[in-house]
Amino acid sequence: MIGLISATAAGAAARDRLAAAWPDRTRVYEGPVGDAVRRAFAECEQLVCFLATGAVVRIVAPLLADKANDPGVVCVDEAGRFAVSLAGGHGGGANDLARAVGDVLGAEPVVTTATDAVDLPGLDTLGLPVEGDVAGVSRALLDGEPVALRAEVAWPLPPLPVAAEGAYTIRLTDRLVEAAEREVVLRPPSLVVGVGASSGVPVEEVLGLVETALREAGLSARSLAELATVDAKAEEPGIVEAARRLGVPLVTYAAGELSGVEVPNPSDAPLAAVGTPSVAEAAALLRGGELLVPKRKSQRADGTPAMATCAVVRRPGRGRLAVVGLGPGARDLLTPRAKAELRRAAVLVGLDQYVDQIRDLLRPGTRVLESGLGAEEERARTAVEEARKGQAVALIGSGDAGVYAMASPALAEASDDIDVIGVPGVTAALAAAAILGAPLGHDHVSISLSDLHTPWEVIERRVRAAAEADIVVTFYNPRSRGRDWQLPKALAILAEHREPSTPVGVVRNASRPDESSRLTTLGALDPATVDMMTVVTVGNTATRDIAGRMVTPRGYRWQTAQEGAE
Repeated sequence: MIGLISATAAGAAARDRLAAAWPDRTRVYEGPVGDAVRRAFAECEQLVCFLATGAVVRIVAPLLADKANDPGVVCVDEAGRFAVSLAGGHGGGANDLARAVGDVLGAEPVVTTATDAVDLPGLDTLGLPVEGDVAGVSRALLDGEPVALRAEVAWPLPPLPVAAEGAYTIRLTDRLVEAAEREVVLRPPSLVVGVGASSGVPVEEVLGLVETALREAGLSARSLAELATVDAKAEEPGIVEAARRLGVPLVTYAAGELSGVEVPNPSDAPLAAVGTPSVAEAAALLRGGELLVPKRKSQRADGTPAMATCAVVRRPGRGRLAVVGLGPGARDLLTPRAKAELRRAAVLVGLDQYVDQIRDLLRPGTRVLESGLGAEEERARTAVEEARKGQAVALIGSGDAGVYAMASPALAEASDDIDVIGVPGVTAALAAAAILGAPLGHDHVSISLSDLHTPWEVIERRVRAAAEADIVVTFYNPRSRGRDWQLPKALAILAEHREPSTPVGVVRNASRPDESSRLTTLGALDPATVDMMTVVTVGNTATRDIAGRMVTPRGYRWQTAQEGAE
């Protein structure tokens, strides 16, 4: 919850705007300012104070205890010009909160955390447990001193300016080790513990077994990703509570799935009880990995039979491929999610001209793999290969990456051994439609007239179907120097079913500095004025030119009423 505190009418107005934008995330604190801040500090994860920074400093200073646990505090000035990350920049999320508040209120976020100021990811913001000399290693990164990365476990990290050797070290490991001098240890969630248990097993027995198994194998409990078991034990109180205390999810599988996993230590007892010869080992191994601790039983002080078994598996870090749509070209049409994925990527793959559009958004140290036109499949293969190495990869395309762009070839190459995240973007058709008016107000279709990948016979059949169905059509790749007859042919097909007066919108370089657009008709359009940078939108029989705007009504009652009025 985010506590909101204000002292003046102007502050209250801005406070109320934020509360309206985030109704489920915020709580307004009334009353004397000092009391309100102190109550919010005790009750909330974050605070936004519409107060002078000096006043907030004096109030919260006695309350600060530990930057890892204190709430993040953001101050907004009376005029709403600045959102200042005052305390808890990383641990309390104040830096991100300041940016989010700025987006809502139109304020400039002020972030003074050193790593954020120079656009380096903070070691304590990577989403991994961190130990050791965070301040010293961060300072070395900031000062440009060589910092070595020792990755004992492959894991997708954002770009870090690391070297092969250095006086400082970032160690990525799930081993039970202490951080050395000038070293930071990052704990990836790479360990899975499979658990089998008898009904009524005490939580202390499950916890003791898991913790002992990890410790004796030299593994860190901070790298535990999940407990896994059979569906029949999904509500076993001892297992459920053990997962809660360990702070990890409990994942369950059907007995039929587990019975198909080859394990070193099958047993008749679980087969009779729950229908699979293995629970602990099979549940841990089901999604692959290396068996580090074979099945072991708990030890009971009174000598009675064990009620719990466990096995430990290390799963390899899964590479991450984000397929990112950059939109039609304008920076303000690049989505916040796309920006976040660009900043997260350690490797960027894309067409050289698209890379140039967003190069300034990349973090220092991002490895860029760019190529020219016509290498789509090669770029897709490269992106997937980099992700399979355990990297965080972004594959970029214009518009929406799933529309005539890179998502299709990338997913054709990718298998289930990497995580794939699609990031939508504003398509050229949508950007052009917004410029023209509302041509896509009813059913519509996009058709590429390029026959490089699709035979013309197929394209023609699709155009004819759209014409007969009276659907608005947006043509991509309408005409180039080597393909000058396809657009006239497509327009002729549409003209068999639509009047010459049918509105046609022509938009070139939508949203870019040299954008141009015009509204013409099906009978008047000269295909020679169209090129590959142009999107052509042909209306249906209901589309109208209204005050110079191309409008397709959502239904036909409005059209009928308008014609009746005429």
